[in-house]
This record gives sequence, structure tokens and C-alpha cells, in this order.
Amino acid sequence: MLEGILIGLEAAFSIQNLLMVIAGCLIGTFIGMLPGLGPMSIIAIMIPVAIGIGDAAAALILLAGVYYGAIFGGSTSSILLNAPGVAGTVATSFDGYPMARKGQAGKALTIAAVSSFAGGTIGAILLMIFAPALSSVALLFHSAEYFALMVVGLSAIAAFAGTGQVAKALMMTILGLILATVGEGALFNMPRFTMGLMDLQSGISFITLAMAMFALPEALFLVLNPARGAGQGDSGKIENLRFSREEGKAMAPVIGRQSLQGFFIGVLPGAGATIASFLGYAVERNIAKGEEQAEFGKGSVKGLAAPETANNAACTGSFVPLLTLGIPGSGTTAILLGALIALNVTPGPRLMVDTPEIFWAVIISMFIGNLVLLILNLPLIPYIAKILAIPRNYLIPFILFFTLMGAYIGQNNATELLILVGLGVMATIFRFADYPLAPLLIGFILGTMLEDNFSRSMQLYRGLSFILERPMTLGLLVLAAFLVLLPSFRARRARRRAEGVADGD
Repeated sequence: MLEGILIGLEAAFSIQNLLMVIAGCLIGTFIGMLPGLGPMSIIAIMIPVAIGIGDAAAALILLAGVYYGAIFGGSTSSILLNAPGVAGTVATSFDGYPMARKGQAGKALTIAAVSSFAGGTIGAILLMIFAPALSSVALLFHSAEYFALMVVGLSAIAAFAGTGQVAKALMMTILGLILATVGEGALFNMPRFTMGLMDLQSGISFITLAMAMFALPEALFLVLNPARGAGQGDSGKIENLRFSREEGKAMAPVIGRQSLQGFFIGVLPGAGATIASFLGYAVERNIAKGEEQAEFGKGSVKGLAAPETANNAACTGSFVPLLTLGIPGSGTTAILLGALIALNVTPGPRLMVDTPEIFWAVIISMFIGNLVLLILNLPLIPYIAKILAIPRNYLIPFILFFTLMGAYIGQNNATELLILVGLGVMATIFRFADYPLAPLLIGFILGTMLEDNFSRSMQLYRGLSFILERPMTLGLLVLAAFLVLLPSFRARRARRRAEGVADGD
């Protein structure tokens, strides 16, 4: 490993590769800030540019920089406009946007930048140390384990429900699962619930749904309630860019936990940064106590640090199956796999042996890239945060333009705009009725993978016997049951304590 690190240092610190890191981070950050575009589109566009470079290591460093740069920069629009830049930063808006509305946009962006840097850096360290060993662990996960993992994700919906909202959260999760069934399933080519529309055969785009749930209702709320956009940076002066020492101490264990959890979720092919961010947020809310738990969804420092750390760590972790097994861990790494093949590089167990300069140069470049992203983003925070100083009559068209553009670019058809508006109106009604929208997104994200892996497991084992025959599957399902029962147990214990205090009085 030490020999490989030295080879990687020599390759990564060449002038060409340093320029590739900086260029990738700049492009990725900018694309991540624009709602709806995401790293997949820009990486696909840049593949011919990467091939034109000629050097496989430099090309992969450039594309990898775009990937984690987009995840790093995607928090900006989530925090400032409630319009997630990429799918992996949807959970960032749950506490980031409330902080911005409290006049703490600068602090929120600083916390996001520091958490992203920490998650990405710790993830790169774990990638460097454990990549060969973790590739064999990833192979242990089959359809049955992925089905159980999706159930664990769904069991975390209570973390996104406020007081007395568990039933509402469950209803929204079921609605998300229903929306996930639109279009063709992975195992069946028959279209379902498409109402005869060809544009719905591929299903509803996640980016469209995320925009409809968060960005579009926010624009409508600004129109319906003028006071909502008032008082946010009217002077144009952004203050309070730093977080306090106490907030730093509260963030430290969250960053540590979510760096590990996010990285290991990223290692699993098919999981990715989006699931890692949702699970990270859910775990931290579930283990928080009392007032800290009540603060989630209202501008919690922990609630912002958790998904930002987890998604960047998962982004790094997704390179484990890509580089060591040749298996893409997400849609973006699937495009990166295509780029590697186009560059005549064969990812897999022999990559570290046959071309160590590529494998280790990419890993070392991640350390450099995360440092570049931190240096780029921190000085720009006071200027980026001034978006909130834009008058409301200009801000509303700005949000609507990027929302519509992001939805259209994602699928390249006008039907997507109609779906966006329809779902946006529905989401606005749900917000008026005080229904949580995050569980709907979780149900939608996990629904397709849940169905596909369950169907595949049923076919392989001819029934539900896979639950008992695979210990890891059974263990994950037991964990899911525990996560479902834990909130009820906590609520009952709190109620008993309150009754005990009342009896004592």
C-alpha cells in the first residue's frame, strides 16, 4: 500500500493532474449549485473531453472531481432556495433551509462546507485503507440483502415525522411507493399506470419529484405569503458565518459516525449518496434526545451536518465497487465505468496490480480535491449567501426558471413540466395540511429497488424462504423492526415519566 501511495502522490501532484482536479471541482461545484442538473448530465457531456485528454489517470481525475464537486456544491441551492441541486442533497434542505430563513444562511453554508470536507476526506482515507477488503464484503450482498436494506431505509420514516405525525408519515411513504411503480419494472417490460402516455414508460424522474416537493411549493408560498420572503438579508449584509465552539463539539461525533456509515453505504452497489444522506439524517434524529430531537427540521446543526457528511462519504465509497470490482455503485459511477472502458482501462481486482498509477492517483486526488473545494467555497460563502438579499419579485421567477429547466433537462420532454406542476400543486396542498413530504421521497427512492430485489429473491428461492436461509437478511429485517418499535417505546417511556411526575405532584 505504501508503494502504491508513493506512486499515487507522484502522479496526482503532476501539473496536468493538479489542473484536472481544480477544473473538475470548479465545474462540479457550479453544476451542483444549479437545481436539477446534477453530475450525471455533465459527466456524460464531458466524456468526449476526457477521452481527448489521452491520459487515463488525468481523465478519471477530472471526471471524479466533477462528481464529488457536484455533491459538495449541491447543498447551496438546497440551503438558500429549498431547491436541491442534486438528489443527494435533498435531506440537506430539511434543516439547511430553516437556518437560512432564520437569517443564518452564512452559518448553514459554512457547516455544510466543513461537513462535506470532513466526510469526503475521511471517506478517502477509508477508501485508501479498506478498498481491497471491502470489495469482497460488497459481493456478499445479494438481492435478499438489498431488499432487507431497503426495508431498513423505510423503517426510518419516523425520523422525518414531527410530533403526532407518524400516521401521516406512513401515508406519505405509501404514496411514494405507489408513485415508484409508475412505468416499466426491471423484471417486467409491461408499462404500469402510465395512462397511455409514452413519456411515463420510464417512470417519474426523481429530480422532477424533488423539485415538485420542495422548490415549486416554496415559490408558491412566497407568492401566497409575502411576509415569508421579507426580512431575509434586506440590508444585503450577511452576518454570522461561523459556528460556535459548542456547535462544533455537537457536530464532531455526528461527522465521525456519518463518515463511516455514509462510506459503507456508498460501498454497496446501488445504494449511493441519496440513500446515505436520508439514512444519516434519520439515524442522527433517532439517537438525539429531548430538545435536540425537537430541533430537527427547524434548523438543527446536527440535522444539517449529518446528510452533508454522509453523502460526501458515500460518494467516495462508491469508488470501491467501481475500481475494485468494475461494478457501478450509482448512476453516476455507471457513467464513469463507461468512461473507463472508453479509455481502455478495465476496472476490477487487477486494476491495482496492472495500473497502480491510475488507481492510487484517483484516490490521492480526492484528498487534494476536497481541500480545493473547501478553499474555493469558504471565501465565497458571504457572496453566495447574498442570494437571499434578492428582492422577492426577482427571486420567485429565478426559482421557477431553474425548477422548470432542471425538470426539462432531466427527461427532455414537455410532459415532465406538466408532471412537475401537477405534483407541485399536490405538494403545496400537503404542506397546507401539515403532511411531511420527506417520507414520500424516501418511499419513491426505495420503492423501485425494494420491488426489484424482492421479486428477484422470490424467484430465486421460490417464496419467502430467503428470509430464514440468509442470516444477513434476517439480521437487517430485525434491525428494521427495532427501528420501527423504538419511537413507540420512547414515547411510552416519556409518557410514563410524565405520569410519574404528575403523581408526585
